[in-house]
Order: sequence, then structure tokens, then C-alpha cells
Amino acid sequence: MRLLAPETNPIYDGECGITDIMIKPKPGIETIQPYQGGKPVEEVQRELGIADIIKLASNENPLGPSPLAVQAIAENATQVHLYPDGNAYYLKAELAKHVGVSAEHLILGNGSNDVLQLVGEAYLAPGDEAIYAAGAFIVYHLVTKICGATAVVVPMQDDTHHLPAMAAAITKKTKVIFIANPNNPTGTMVTADETAAFMAQVPENVLVVFDEAYYEYVTRTDYPQTLPYILEGRNVLITRTFSKIYGLAGLRIGYGIAPPAIGETLNRVRQPFNCNLVGQAAARAALKDTAHVQESQRHNAAGKTLLDNALDELGVGYIPTEGNFIMLHLNNSGASIANALMRKGVIVRPMAGYGYPNAIRVTIGRQAENERFIAGLGEAIRR
Repeated sequence: MRLLAPETNPIYDGECGITDIMIKPKPGIETIQPYQGGKPVEEVQRELGIADIIKLASNENPLGPSPLAVQAIAENATQVHLYPDGNAYYLKAELAKHVGVSAEHLILGNGSNDVLQLVGEAYLAPGDEAIYAAGAFIVYHLVTKICGATAVVVPMQDDTHHLPAMAAAITKKTKVIFIANPNNPTGTMVTADETAAFMAQVPENVLVVFDEAYYEYVTRTDYPQTLPYILEGRNVLITRTFSKIYGLAGLRIGYGIAPPAIGETLNRVRQPFNCNLVGQAAARAALKDTAHVQESQRHNAAGKTLLDNALDELGVGYIPTEGNFIMLHLNNSGASIANALMRKGVIVRPMAGYGYPNAIRVTIGRQAENERFIAGLGEAIRR
């Protein structure tokens, strides 16, 4: 370390202190477009003068959190002056039992996005390559760019990860491969057979990240079970979250499952106390409420059927989904349709940022919300 006295430090001007010289970010950071979240419901209400607004834009559980989780939140609210357990000991122990692994296989994050960021910080550097699909979850792109690695973006096939092409893209520089299954925003999944064929081609020194944020919503029997790869000691990381079916998006609790050596590495770059006290308590309670999870699954399946039938009647193209959202292919700009819906009090997500300028993504909501969306969509596309 080298210290300079204020009078000899070039950033001081001797009179006013700091000069106008701006520090430049490392290469690549200026090319990143910051993540743009939607406006708060309250702001949309204020701007449009509409009191009854529904948000179907962020793939949240419309049933909300488990009542057990709400009770745990209330019981722990008076403890927020204390730091949380930095190792999430009790949550890890109960989550390990739930998943069927040891606690050493788990890494906790401030949402599963946090775990994806840890992967980049621990394993990606300039000169390394990260492979992911075009139209996949945008965080893979952000993580790769932030870490200065090279993005190898593989086109999708039928709005789905094309695993043979991703395997063919592997080089000696490949360090990490990101696979969202099911994928956000398309809702598509790769099958067990496709995954097995892919993994047979992946070199052992490449880390494969299976992002399974919507794992609990999948109903297809050919969905791949990726946990055995971890128990075999393969360089595989699974990310899952309490934000979706468990309804705890606002508390930001996600986790990764990986061989203990990978978990140990990720813990070296993990921020202390990255999982808050109330979130840990709520997640532990949510794990116990299997009835709430089952009701959320049943509700999602019914809503999916309602929306599929209604979209068929409207003649609107859509991608059959394995998640709690549906992506629609439209004849008009997705942004224009989203704006038209917002003026009717229905917030959905335009998909231009994912490379789909004529598409929107809608969360499967409660029945009344789904019906209101369909009515608004019908009016919007007939304009």
C-alpha cells in the first residue's frame, strides 16, 4: 500500500479539496445497461389516476406468502436491530433436509441473483468465457460483463435453450455455462434426455449452472433432475429461490446447491450477512407450509389453462410455459401493448430488452386478474 499526503495527492487541488476529475470504471462497465425495473404500483396509480391497478409483470406468487411465513415475520420484527446469522445455520439445516443434501452443499444468497453474482466473482475473469442462450435470464449477461469475461451467446431454437449448440460452443476458455430451466422469459424447458446428452459433452473443469428459480412449478415428467450430478461431484451448481412459489420476493432469499468445494469458494466472495434476519425466519416457516406450496401449484395450473384457452380464442400467439408466467408473441410492438394495458390498470412486462420487440410477458395471476388481463388485451390488439 502507498499513501500520499493530501498536498501531494493529485486528486486534491489545495483549496477546495476534491477536483472534478472523475474516476473511470473498469473496461466494459460503461457498456452495461442498468437493470430497469417497473414503476411502483403507487406511482402508476398517481400518474394515471387509476385506483385499481394489478401488477402482472414480475412473476410473483399472486397468493402471497404462506400464513406461517407472515407469522414468522411478525414474530421476528422486533429483532431487526440485531445482525442476522451470517451462516444461516438453522435455515441451512432445514433446507438441507428439504433438498436431501448436507448443509455443506448449500450457499445462501440475497435472492438467487446474488448466488449468480457470486459465481461470476469467484470464477469469471478477463479472458474467460461464459456461455448462455440468447433470450435467457438477463442476469447472466450482467454477471459476465461485470466480471470482464467474454460472453458467448448461443441462439435459441424454438424459444428454448439449444443444448447441442451450447455444447459445440465450448472452448478451452469456457469457464461457466448458464442454463435457465425453465427459462425466464420464455417459460420453456430442456428435457432430461437433452440434459444428459449435454452433460456427457461438458468437460469436467467447466461449471454448469442450472438456474431453477421456477422448479416447483414444473409439471412435466421429463424435467431433468440435476441434483444427482452434484452428489456425483460434478462441477454443477443449482440455483433456486424463495421469491417465486414461496411468495417471499420482497425478503430476497435464494440459495445454491453445489459440491462442498464450490460452496466453500463462493463463501469466500459472499458478503457477510447477505441473508437478512426476517427473511431467514420467513423462509424456514415457508418450508414447513407444504399446503401453501400445493395450493400455489394448483392455482397456477388452473390459471395457465384459463389463459391458454383465452389466448387461443383471441388468436394470440404464446409460448406454452412451465413457469408462473406466459410470454406472448404479438403483431404489434410489445411496448405499445404494455402501455395500452397499463392505461387500463394492468401492468405487464414488454420483452424488447430480451430481444423480443413484439412480445410481452404476463404473470399468471388470480382468476379475476387473469380475466381482466384478457379483456384488456383483447381491446388493445383490436385498436
